[in-house]
Order: sequence, then structure tokens, then C-alpha cells
Amino acid sequence: MDIRTTAVVGSGVMGQGIAQVFARSGYPVTIIDVRDDILANAVRSIKEGRYGLMNLVKKGTMTESEVDKIMGKIRTSTSYGSLSDADIVVEAVPENLDLKRKVFIDIEKNVSENAIIASNTSGITIAEIAQDLKKKDRAIGMHWFNPAGIMKLIEVVRAKMTSEDTISTVVDFSRRIGKTPVVVADVPGFFTTRFIEGWLLAAIRSYEANIATKADIDTMAKLAFGFPMGPFELMNIIGIDTVYHIAEYLREETGDPQFIPPVSLKQMVINGYLGDPKVKYGSKGGWFDMQ
Repeated sequence: MDIRTTAVVGSGVMGQGIAQVFARSGYPVTIIDVRDDILANAVRSIKEGRYGLMNLVKKGTMTESEVDKIMGKIRTSTSYGSLSDADIVVEAVPENLDLKRKVFIDIEKNVSENAIIASNTSGITIAEIAQDLKKKDRAIGMHWFNPAGIMKLIEVVRAKMTSEDTISTVVDFSRRIGKTPVVVADVPGFFTTRFIEGWLLAAIRSYEANIATKADIDTMAKLAFGFPMGPFELMNIIGIDTVYHIAEYLREETGDPQFIPPVSLKQMVINGYLGDPKVKYGSKGGWFDMQ
């Protein structure tokens, strides 16, 4: 299948990043969300936000005329009817299974028979998300990483019902937009989420065992392994509650004891210390505010 027109449902941080990549790669993209003001803020962020195109102008790697050309490929809508000409639609709504199932149904009602429906889920199985689709062979996982404009990997999730045509099209398309696709099985957490969640929980347990302080664990992770940020920094950005809920999901689905949430993680969430995705380090309500 030849991808010519794209769409993204959900205009949060990941939806913005995915839409920006599509437009920068020369593909018209429609962003769908529930309100016009939310969409207006998303478009503004794509252009002027932390990872916005104007930052590239400041660095001298892009001109303002190029920015205008890219922004001209982006349109927004609050109607799923605007998806009628999309060859691929990426769902990028929050990690809630019921919500994702509903979005998939709404997408399928409005796209062409051959359009691919992809989910940016970080760990919920595609089989669960796509279970109500009439044409399940076009459902696939397309797990991006934040910031989408910079991170090269796309974890392509092959469900048992996903057709070979769908897989090969998404793999080829991922390469066309400058990414490196890796195909993985449709299991809870896939590879990347299982790996990172195990690492984060291990760091919390090391802190609970008084092996080192939170700040020192972050320092060691960066200096010993070359990570751009430590586990506690990263959890403040991901959302401490998100880390907790992923652990609960993986424990329930896999039965693996490594995913049992540590006591201090659960206490953080109960007491409202959820981190702040807008602040890189020492965020209000984050790990470094709680003794």
C-alpha cells in the first residue's frame, strides 16, 4: 500500500510529535481532538514549543519559509469524518484501554476499507485494543518515543491478526519518515516498556534498600551507562502515576513478580506526588520533594 495522506487522533505531546514528523516528511496530516482550543494549542506547540520547528530556525538548520511549508501540511478537526482520505491513522490518546477501543471503532467507521489503523500504545496489546474492529488485519502497533521528532526507534507491534501487507507497509513507511522500525510480538509491554519498567522499579528498590540516594542513583545511571537522565528524573517526566499503573498492568498480565510496585512508588501516588512532565528535574510533586 502506498501511504500518501496521514492522520493522528490525539493532540497531546506524542500526537504533536508524530504529526510534526509526518508533515516534515512531506505528508499531509490531519490532527483530531475533542475541542478546537486544544487543537490550536497543539499546532502552536508544533511550531513554537520545546521541540517546535522554530527551534530549528534558531539553530540555523531550517528556514522560516520551510517552517511555513511544513505547517501548511497540518490541518485540524474535531470530526472523525475528516479521516476519510487518510491512508494511515495513528491513535495517540492516553493509555486507557476503553478509550483506545472506542477511538479505534470511531476511526474504522470513517476511514477507507484499506486504511491502516495504528496505535501508539506503549504496552497495551493490539489484540485488546482492536478487538471490536470489523477488519482486524489492518490493526497494528506503532509505538513512538518521546520526543518523537528526535527519537529514531518505532516499535512496530505485530498482532496475530495483522496482515503481512499491513506490517510491510508500516515498516517501509517508518523508514520513509526517517525512523528505524523494529517488529516485536503483541505481548503486554512489548519489549521496550517491559525493559524500562523493570529498570525503573529496580532503581526504586535500590533506593528503598538504602544502597544510594535518589540523586546519586541518577548520577550513576548517567555516568556509568551513558543514559541521558537517571531513573528518578525520567519518572518525573513520564509521570509517577503512569509508572505505577504500567507496573500494575504488567504484573496482572504477566504474573512476573519483578513488576510488583515497590512500596514507596505506591505511597508516592497515594499522596499525590505524580511528577510534572513540563519540568525536567526536581519537579513539584516529584521524587525529589518527598523524603
